[in-house]
Amino acid sequence: MANATQVKPLVGQELLQKVKNLDNLSKEEKAKACGYYTLTKAGNPRVNMMKFLNALIEAEGIQLDSAQNGSGRGGRSASFRITVQSNGNLLIGSTYTKQMGLKAGDEFEITLGRKHIRLKQLGENGALMDEDD
Repeated sequence: MANATQVKPLVGQELLQKVKNLDNLSKEEKAKACGYYTLTKAGNPRVNMMKFLNALIEAEGIQLDSAQNGSGRGGRSASFRITVQSNGNLLIGSTYTKQMGLKAGDEFEITLGRKHIRLKQLGENGALMDEDD
């Protein structure tokens, strides 16, 4: 297990401070010193510059994507439309639940209207939450 000795990559202010302290090193050496590398099967370090540079950009607070959510992977953007599945279920994707700050186990009351379905989040003990919450 060559990966067992690899350190967790630095992020945030800790990353910025470390890079500042290593100003005499090359960018590859800085990335490696900050933990942005993996070990090959032969045990040689392979620097991951993209992850390092993205972590630096994020640590500086620079938003390159207009609304990056989740793990930063590509994929479809939220369209705020869903389709009834073949089994009759409606699936609300993780993009929407993350955007709303929902966690596993959150409960909702379903209200059916003439042309809509409304979800009202239930608070602790099953009480309806106020609209302002």
